[in-house]
Amino acid sequence: MDTLTHALSGALLGRFMARAPSDERQPKVWQMVLAGGLAATFPDLDFVLGYVSELTYLRGHRGVTHSFILLPVWAFLLAWLMPRLLRARSVGWRRFYAVACAGIAIHILGDLITQFGTMILAPFSDRRFGWGTTFIIDLPLTGLLIAGLAASALWRRSRLPAALGLAAVCAWIGVGAVGKSEAIEAARRHAVEQGIAFVSIDAIPRPASPFNWTAVIDDGERYHIAHINTRRTGLLTAEPDDNLIRRFSAHYRPVALAQWEVRERFGNGDLGAVREQVRAVWSAPDFAFFRWFAMFPVLDSVGSAGGGGCVSFRDLRFETPGRDTLPFRYGLCENGGGWALVERTMAGWRALSGR
Repeated sequence: MDTLTHALSGALLGRFMARAPSDERQPKVWQMVLAGGLAATFPDLDFVLGYVSELTYLRGHRGVTHSFILLPVWAFLLAWLMPRLLRARSVGWRRFYAVACAGIAIHILGDLITQFGTMILAPFSDRRFGWGTTFIIDLPLTGLLIAGLAASALWRRSRLPAALGLAAVCAWIGVGAVGKSEAIEAARRHAVEQGIAFVSIDAIPRPASPFNWTAVIDDGERYHIAHINTRRTGLLTAEPDDNLIRRFSAHYRPVALAQWEVRERFGNGDLGAVREQVRAVWSAPDFAFFRWFAMFPVLDSVGSAGGGGCVSFRDLRFETPGRDTLPFRYGLCENGGGWALVERTMAGWRALSGR
Protein backbone atom coordinates (compact mmCIF):
# COMPACT_ATOMS: atom_id res chain seq x y z
CA MET A 1 0.00 0.00 0.00
CA ASP A 2 1.23 3.50 -0.75
CA THR A 3 2.56 5.66 2.08
CA LEU A 4 -0.18 8.30 1.78
CA THR A 5 -2.92 5.71 2.30
CA HIS A 6 -1.00 4.33 5.27
CA ALA A 7 -0.84 7.79 6.82
CA LEU A 8 -4.56 8.37 6.26
CA SER A 9 -5.45 5.02 7.84
CA GLY A 10 -3.38 5.84 10.92
CA ALA A 11 -4.91 9.32 11.20
CA LEU A 12 -8.45 7.93 11.01
CA LEU A 13 -7.61 5.29 13.59
CA GLY A 14 -6.11 8.00 15.81
CA ARG A 15 -9.36 9.97 15.55
CA PHE A 16 -11.34 6.89 16.52
CA MET A 17 -9.14 6.35 19.58
CA ALA A 18 -9.18 10.01 20.64
CA ARG A 19 -11.39 11.26 23.45
CA ALA A 20 -12.06 14.79 24.56
CA PRO A 21 -9.27 15.56 27.06
CA SER A 22 -10.36 16.02 30.65
CA ASP A 23 -7.07 17.66 31.68
CA GLU A 24 -3.77 18.79 30.21
CA ARG A 25 -2.21 15.39 30.82
CA GLN A 26 -4.32 13.90 28.04
CA PRO A 27 -3.53 14.47 24.36
CA LYS A 28 -5.89 16.63 22.35
CA VAL A 29 -7.88 15.14 19.50
CA TRP A 30 -5.68 16.70 16.81
CA GLN A 31 -2.60 15.36 18.54
CA MET A 32 -4.04 11.85 18.49
CA VAL A 33 -4.87 12.17 14.80
CA LEU A 34 -1.34 13.30 13.99
CA ALA A 35 0.15 10.66 16.26
CA GLY A 36 -1.80 7.93 14.46
CA GLY A 37 -0.73 9.26 11.08
CA LEU A 38 2.92 9.48 12.09
CA ALA A 39 2.93 5.98 13.55
CA ALA A 40 1.28 4.56 10.42
CA THR A 41 3.93 6.25 8.27
CA PHE A 42 6.90 5.11 10.36
CA PRO A 43 7.40 1.57 8.92
CA ASP A 44 8.06 2.97 5.45
CA LEU A 45 11.14 4.75 6.76
CA ASP A 46 12.94 1.64 5.57
CA PHE A 47 13.19 3.46 2.22
CA VAL A 48 16.58 4.66 3.52
CA LEU A 49 17.88 1.17 2.71
CA GLY A 50 17.77 2.25 -0.91
CA TYR A 51 20.69 4.59 -0.23
CA VAL A 52 22.79 1.55 0.66
CA SER A 53 21.95 -0.40 -2.50
CA GLU A 54 18.97 -1.50 -4.54
CA LEU A 55 19.33 -5.09 -3.36
CA THR A 56 19.61 -4.03 0.25
CA TYR A 57 16.30 -2.22 -0.14
CA LEU A 58 14.53 -5.16 -1.79
CA ARG A 59 15.84 -7.56 0.84
CA GLY A 60 14.96 -5.27 3.73
CA HIS A 61 11.79 -3.47 2.61
CA ARG A 62 8.80 -4.54 4.71
CA GLY A 63 11.24 -6.15 7.09
CA VAL A 64 12.11 -5.18 10.67
CA THR A 65 10.04 -1.97 10.63
CA HIS A 66 7.02 -4.06 9.57
CA SER A 67 7.47 -6.75 12.21
CA PHE A 68 4.75 -7.58 14.71
CA ILE A 69 7.50 -8.91 16.98
CA LEU A 70 9.33 -5.56 17.07
CA LEU A 71 6.13 -3.47 17.08
CA PRO A 72 6.22 -2.80 20.87
CA VAL A 73 9.79 -1.51 20.57
CA TRP A 74 9.01 0.87 17.70
CA ALA A 75 5.84 2.02 19.45
CA PHE A 76 7.79 2.87 22.58
CA LEU A 77 10.28 4.90 20.54
CA LEU A 78 7.50 6.81 18.78
CA ALA A 79 5.49 7.32 21.97
CA TRP A 80 8.57 8.80 23.64
CA LEU A 81 9.08 11.21 20.71
CA MET A 82 5.46 12.29 20.24
CA PRO A 83 5.15 14.66 23.25
CA ARG A 84 8.14 16.50 21.82
CA LEU A 85 6.97 16.46 18.21
CA LEU A 86 3.34 17.40 18.90
CA ARG A 87 3.83 20.21 21.43
CA ALA A 88 2.44 18.04 24.21
CA ARG A 89 5.23 18.00 26.78
CA SER A 90 2.70 17.92 29.60
CA VAL A 91 1.40 14.61 28.21
CA GLY A 92 3.46 11.58 29.17
CA TRP A 93 4.63 9.07 26.57
CA ARG A 94 2.31 6.44 28.03
CA ARG A 95 -0.69 8.40 26.72
CA PHE A 96 0.63 7.98 23.20
CA TYR A 97 1.76 4.37 23.43
CA ALA A 98 -1.56 2.78 22.47
CA VAL A 99 -2.05 4.96 19.40
CA ALA A 100 1.57 4.35 18.37
CA CYS A 101 0.98 0.59 18.58
CA ALA A 102 -2.29 0.91 16.67
CA GLY A 103 -0.75 3.10 13.96
CA ILE A 104 2.10 0.69 13.27
CA ALA A 105 -0.28 -2.27 13.37
CA ILE A 106 -2.67 -0.76 10.83
CA HIS A 107 0.29 -0.10 8.53
CA ILE A 108 1.38 -3.73 8.74
CA LEU A 109 -2.17 -4.90 8.09
CA GLY A 110 -2.40 -2.49 5.16
CA ASP A 111 0.63 -4.17 3.60
CA LEU A 112 -0.56 -7.68 4.40
CA ILE A 113 -3.66 -7.23 2.23
CA THR A 114 -1.37 -6.75 -0.80
CA GLN A 115 0.66 -9.51 -2.45
CA PHE A 116 4.13 -7.98 -2.31
CA GLY A 117 4.88 -9.78 0.94
CA THR A 118 5.59 -8.53 4.47
CA MET A 119 8.13 -10.01 6.89
CA ILE A 120 5.96 -9.82 9.99
CA LEU A 121 8.25 -12.22 11.90
CA ALA A 122 11.49 -10.31 11.29
CA PRO A 123 14.22 -10.52 12.48
CA PHE A 124 13.65 -14.19 13.29
CA SER A 125 12.28 -15.10 9.88
CA ASP A 126 12.45 -13.53 6.41
CA ARG A 127 9.33 -15.33 5.25
CA ARG A 128 6.98 -12.97 3.41
CA PHE A 129 3.28 -13.04 4.20
CA GLY A 130 0.56 -11.49 2.06
CA TRP A 131 -3.17 -12.10 1.76
CA GLY A 132 -3.33 -10.64 -1.74
CA THR A 133 -6.86 -9.28 -1.51
CA THR A 134 -6.07 -5.75 -2.69
CA PHE A 135 -3.93 -4.11 -5.35
CA ILE A 136 -1.05 -2.08 -3.93
CA ILE A 137 -2.72 1.22 -4.93
CA ASP A 138 -6.48 1.16 -4.38
CA LEU A 139 -8.15 4.51 -4.98
CA PRO A 140 -11.59 3.60 -3.52
CA LEU A 141 -9.92 2.45 -0.30
CA THR A 142 -7.97 5.71 -0.10
CA GLY A 143 -11.19 7.63 -0.84
CA LEU A 144 -13.02 5.93 2.03
CA LEU A 145 -10.27 6.99 4.44
CA ILE A 146 -10.43 10.57 3.20
CA ALA A 147 -14.22 10.55 3.54
CA GLY A 148 -13.94 9.27 7.10
CA LEU A 149 -11.50 12.03 8.03
CA ALA A 150 -13.64 14.68 6.32
CA ALA A 151 -16.74 13.53 8.17
CA SER A 152 -14.79 13.50 11.41
CA ALA A 153 -13.81 17.13 10.79
CA LEU A 154 -17.46 18.06 10.28
CA TRP A 155 -18.74 16.17 13.33
CA ARG A 156 -15.85 16.91 15.64
CA ARG A 157 -17.46 15.77 18.87
CA SER A 158 -18.27 12.29 17.63
CA ARG A 159 -16.07 9.30 16.99
CA LEU A 160 -18.81 7.66 14.92
CA PRO A 161 -17.60 9.00 11.52
CA ALA A 162 -14.17 7.51 12.17
CA ALA A 163 -15.70 4.20 13.21
CA LEU A 164 -17.88 4.12 10.11
CA GLY A 165 -14.93 5.02 7.90
CA LEU A 166 -12.82 2.19 9.31
CA ALA A 167 -15.73 -0.22 8.99
CA ALA A 168 -16.23 0.82 5.36
CA VAL A 169 -12.56 0.15 4.63
CA CYS A 170 -12.82 -3.32 6.18
CA ALA A 171 -15.92 -4.02 4.12
CA TRP A 172 -14.15 -2.91 0.94
CA ILE A 173 -11.24 -5.25 1.69
CA GLY A 174 -13.83 -7.97 2.19
CA VAL A 175 -15.16 -7.29 -1.30
CA GLY A 176 -11.65 -7.87 -2.62
CA ALA A 177 -11.44 -11.13 -0.69
CA VAL A 178 -14.69 -12.26 -2.34
CA GLY A 179 -13.28 -11.33 -5.75
CA LYS A 180 -10.15 -13.36 -5.07
CA SER A 181 -12.11 -16.43 -4.01
CA GLU A 182 -14.16 -16.17 -7.21
CA ALA A 183 -11.01 -15.91 -9.35
CA ILE A 184 -9.44 -18.94 -7.64
CA GLU A 185 -12.62 -20.94 -8.12
CA ALA A 186 -12.70 -19.99 -11.82
CA ALA A 187 -9.10 -21.20 -12.17
CA ARG A 188 -9.91 -24.41 -10.32
CA ARG A 189 -12.80 -25.15 -12.69
CA HIS A 190 -10.56 -24.52 -15.71
CA ALA A 191 -7.89 -26.86 -14.33
CA VAL A 192 -10.44 -29.64 -13.80
CA GLU A 193 -12.03 -29.15 -17.24
CA GLN A 194 -8.64 -29.19 -18.99
CA GLY A 195 -7.20 -32.02 -16.91
CA ILE A 196 -4.36 -29.87 -15.55
CA ALA A 197 -2.60 -31.53 -12.62
CA PHE A 198 -1.94 -28.43 -10.57
CA VAL A 199 0.43 -27.89 -7.69
CA SER A 200 -1.26 -24.69 -6.56
CA ILE A 201 -3.84 -22.14 -7.67
CA ASP A 202 -3.76 -18.45 -6.83
CA ALA A 203 -4.98 -15.08 -8.09
CA ILE A 204 -3.09 -11.79 -8.40
CA PRO A 205 -5.00 -8.57 -7.56
CA ARG A 206 -5.10 -6.02 -10.35
CA PRO A 207 -5.98 -2.30 -10.50
CA ALA A 208 -9.29 -0.55 -11.18
CA SER A 209 -11.68 -3.12 -9.65
CA PRO A 210 -11.79 -5.66 -6.81
CA PHE A 211 -13.02 -8.13 -9.44
CA ASN A 212 -10.02 -7.72 -11.79
CA TRP A 213 -7.61 -10.61 -11.33
CA THR A 214 -4.91 -12.62 -12.99
CA ALA A 215 -5.80 -16.23 -12.22
CA VAL A 216 -2.75 -18.50 -11.94
CA ILE A 217 -2.57 -22.30 -12.16
CA ASP A 218 0.85 -23.72 -11.32
CA ASP A 219 1.48 -27.26 -12.60
CA GLY A 220 5.06 -27.33 -11.33
CA GLU A 221 6.78 -26.49 -14.62
CA ARG A 222 4.56 -23.80 -16.10
CA TYR A 223 1.84 -21.33 -15.24
CA HIS A 224 -1.57 -21.24 -16.89
CA ILE A 225 -2.82 -17.68 -16.55
CA ALA A 226 -5.83 -15.60 -17.55
CA HIS A 227 -6.76 -11.98 -16.93
CA ILE A 228 -10.36 -12.05 -15.78
CA ASN A 229 -13.12 -9.99 -14.20
CA THR A 230 -15.22 -12.31 -12.09
CA ARG A 231 -18.42 -10.24 -12.32
CA ARG A 232 -18.34 -9.08 -15.92
CA THR A 233 -20.68 -10.74 -18.40
CA GLY A 234 -19.59 -8.96 -21.58
CA LEU A 235 -16.36 -7.69 -23.06
CA LEU A 236 -15.32 -4.16 -22.14
CA THR A 237 -13.71 -2.06 -24.85
CA ALA A 238 -11.63 1.05 -24.34
CA GLU A 239 -10.39 3.74 -26.69
CA PRO A 240 -7.13 5.67 -26.22
CA ASP A 241 -9.04 8.75 -25.06
CA ASP A 242 -11.11 6.85 -22.46
CA ASN A 243 -10.38 7.37 -18.76
CA LEU A 244 -7.56 5.49 -17.06
CA ILE A 245 -9.87 3.20 -15.08
CA ARG A 246 -11.68 1.99 -18.19
CA ARG A 247 -8.44 1.48 -20.11
CA PHE A 248 -7.00 -0.66 -17.32
CA SER A 249 -10.24 -2.60 -16.83
CA ALA A 250 -10.67 -3.47 -20.51
CA HIS A 251 -7.89 -6.06 -20.25
CA TYR A 252 -9.96 -8.28 -17.95
CA ARG A 253 -12.43 -10.56 -19.66
CA PRO A 254 -15.51 -12.36 -18.32
CA VAL A 255 -14.69 -15.79 -16.90
CA ALA A 256 -16.69 -17.49 -19.66
CA LEU A 257 -14.59 -15.70 -22.30
CA ALA A 258 -11.23 -15.98 -20.54
CA GLN A 259 -8.18 -16.42 -22.74
CA TRP A 260 -5.81 -18.79 -21.01
CA GLU A 261 -2.13 -18.77 -21.88
CA VAL A 262 0.79 -20.90 -20.77
CA ARG A 263 3.97 -19.35 -19.38
CA GLU A 264 6.95 -21.68 -19.07
CA ARG A 265 8.98 -21.20 -15.93
CA PHE A 266 12.24 -22.13 -17.66
CA GLY A 267 11.33 -21.42 -21.27
CA ASN A 268 9.94 -23.74 -23.90
CA GLY A 269 11.65 -26.68 -25.58
CA ASP A 270 12.90 -24.52 -28.46
CA LEU A 271 15.66 -23.23 -26.20
CA GLY A 272 17.51 -26.54 -26.55
CA ALA A 273 20.84 -26.58 -24.75
CA VAL A 274 20.24 -23.05 -23.46
CA ARG A 275 17.49 -24.48 -21.28
CA GLU A 276 20.15 -26.12 -19.13
CA GLN A 277 21.85 -22.77 -18.72
CA VAL A 278 18.52 -21.27 -17.68
CA ARG A 279 18.08 -23.93 -15.02
CA ALA A 280 21.67 -23.44 -13.87
CA VAL A 281 21.07 -19.72 -13.37
CA TRP A 282 17.84 -20.39 -11.51
CA SER A 283 19.52 -22.78 -9.06
CA ALA A 284 22.78 -20.81 -8.69
CA PRO A 285 23.67 -19.71 -5.14
CA ASP A 286 24.15 -16.15 -6.40
CA PHE A 287 20.49 -16.11 -7.48
CA ALA A 288 19.08 -17.11 -4.09
CA PHE A 289 17.84 -13.55 -3.64
CA PHE A 290 15.38 -13.77 -6.52
CA ARG A 291 14.22 -17.27 -5.61
CA TRP A 292 13.30 -15.83 -2.22
CA PHE A 293 11.73 -12.69 -3.66
CA ALA A 294 9.62 -14.05 -6.53
CA MET A 295 6.23 -15.70 -6.14
CA PHE A 296 5.48 -16.60 -9.78
CA PRO A 297 8.90 -16.61 -11.50
CA VAL A 298 9.17 -17.08 -15.27
CA LEU A 299 12.00 -16.80 -17.75
CA ASP A 300 12.36 -13.21 -18.93
CA SER A 301 15.24 -13.19 -21.41
CA VAL A 302 18.29 -15.05 -22.65
CA GLY A 303 21.02 -12.86 -24.12
CA SER A 304 24.59 -11.75 -23.78
CA ALA A 305 26.62 -8.87 -22.37
CA GLY A 306 30.35 -8.28 -22.38
CA GLY A 307 30.95 -11.49 -24.31
CA GLY A 308 29.19 -13.70 -21.76
CA GLY A 309 25.77 -15.27 -21.63
CA CYS A 310 22.97 -13.70 -19.56
CA VAL A 311 19.69 -15.10 -18.26
CA SER A 312 17.00 -13.09 -16.48
CA PHE A 313 13.72 -13.91 -14.75
CA ARG A 314 10.68 -11.85 -13.83
CA ASP A 315 7.69 -12.27 -11.54
CA LEU A 316 4.14 -12.53 -12.90
CA ARG A 317 2.93 -10.47 -9.94
CA PHE A 318 4.33 -7.35 -11.57
CA GLU A 319 3.31 -8.13 -15.16
CA THR A 320 0.24 -5.89 -15.19
CA PRO A 321 -1.73 -5.67 -18.47
CA GLY A 322 -1.64 -2.15 -19.88
CA ARG A 323 1.55 -1.22 -18.08
CA ASP A 324 4.43 -0.27 -20.38
CA THR A 325 7.28 -0.93 -17.96
CA LEU A 326 8.06 -4.13 -16.13
CA PRO A 327 9.99 -3.92 -12.83
CA PHE A 328 12.03 -6.45 -10.90
CA ARG A 329 13.68 -8.35 -13.77
CA TYR A 330 16.85 -9.92 -12.39
CA GLY A 331 19.32 -12.49 -13.59
CA LEU A 332 22.94 -13.54 -13.89
CA CYS A 333 25.57 -12.82 -16.53
CA GLU A 334 28.73 -14.84 -17.01
CA ASN A 335 31.66 -12.98 -15.52
CA GLY A 336 34.96 -14.67 -16.11
CA GLY A 337 34.78 -17.90 -14.19
CA GLY A 338 31.60 -17.05 -12.31
CA TRP A 339 28.35 -15.12 -12.36
CA ALA A 340 27.40 -11.50 -11.76
CA LEU A 341 23.97 -10.44 -10.54
CA VAL A 342 22.26 -8.07 -12.99
CA GLU A 343 19.01 -6.28 -13.61
CA ARG A 344 17.49 -6.24 -17.08
CA THR A 345 16.23 -2.78 -18.00
CA MET A 346 14.92 -1.14 -21.15
CA ALA A 347 18.51 -0.06 -21.85
CA GLY A 348 20.00 -3.54 -21.39
CA TRP A 349 21.80 -5.42 -18.62
CA ARG A 350 22.84 -3.45 -15.54
CA ALA A 351 25.25 -4.87 -12.97
CA LEU A 352 24.04 -4.68 -9.37
CA SER A 353 26.04 -3.92 -6.28
CA GLY A 354 25.24 -4.82 -2.69
CA ARG A 355 25.14 -8.58 -3.16
